[in-house]
Amino acid sequence: MPSSPSASKTQQKAIQKADTLIEALGWIRKFRDTTTVIKLGGSVVEHPDSLRHLLIDIVFLSTLGMRIVVVHGGGKAISRAMDKAGLEPRFVQGRRYTDAATLAIVEKVLATDLNHELVARIEEYGGRAMSLNFLSTNVLYGERLTLPGPDGTPLDLGHVGEVTRVDRLTIDNLTYAGQVPVIPSMATSADGEKLNVNADTAATAVAAAIGAEKLVVLSDIPGVLRDVNDPESLIHSLTAAEARRLIADGTISAGMIPKIEGCLETLDRGVRKIHIIDGRIRHSLLLEIYTTSGVGTELTRDDAVGLPSRPATAAAAR
Repeated sequence: MPSSPSASKTQQKAIQKADTLIEALGWIRKFRDTTTVIKLGGSVVEHPDSLRHLLIDIVFLSTLGMRIVVVHGGGKAISRAMDKAGLEPRFVQGRRYTDAATLAIVEKVLATDLNHELVARIEEYGGRAMSLNFLSTNVLYGERLTLPGPDGTPLDLGHVGEVTRVDRLTIDNLTYAGQVPVIPSMATSADGEKLNVNADTAATAVAAAIGAEKLVVLSDIPGVLRDVNDPESLIHSLTAAEARRLIADGTISAGMIPKIEGCLETLDRGVRKIHIIDGRIRHSLLLEIYTTSGVGTELTRDDAVGLPSRPATAAAAR
């Protein structure tokens, strides 16, 4: 039998690319016609190159048949606009206090300027997208958020709200038609009041309402680390029960606790998988979804039987 001819360096590179595509094939088949909600935070929006690669990834996923919904915030851009207007940002228990002047800036910067820019960029890269904001079609409805103060009395947050209802039909119709709905984290109340909503909770509400297969949280952290000082200690896969154990033993601590607890609540609401990834890594979205080990942390429900699973560590993946 004749031996296989040796490949040149150029051919070897091409073969490696083909191997990557073959690795992705199973995941492409699995997630075709499923819905993924992507929460886009200000940390990614602030990095033009990272944002460009992320939006190209979204176009790629949509082209391969995945139904993509984007929910975005824009805290840093809002703070810059407030500073330019001579307004001092104030936060209450991590929420931006939103008076009438702040609300007007949030609406312009977040729900109009940034929202339209993201849609335009997706279409520039060959995708199809639609703004779902107050100027087109609003899909988030809510009520004022009340938080208890230290003495138990409600805290005044101004025009800050939480989502109580999502217009699923509008979102579904767009995704079935191959469009990417782009939703700012603002809502309207029953009496027409516009409300500033935390982007994480807005994305959670959307993912639960439309029965998403996945919620991908893009941030400036790599995921859950066993040792916060060692990036190589990234945990690639966790069940809800394992995540709770890591909170209890202190592995997950400080600012990661509320983020993970929020993810666990989202899993309880029916979303099957949540991915926490560093959106600043080039093509992190594709690497997380279409490779075996991924680049972030995947959280799954304890009853997620039959779902593709990944090794808990990169070493195991190899």
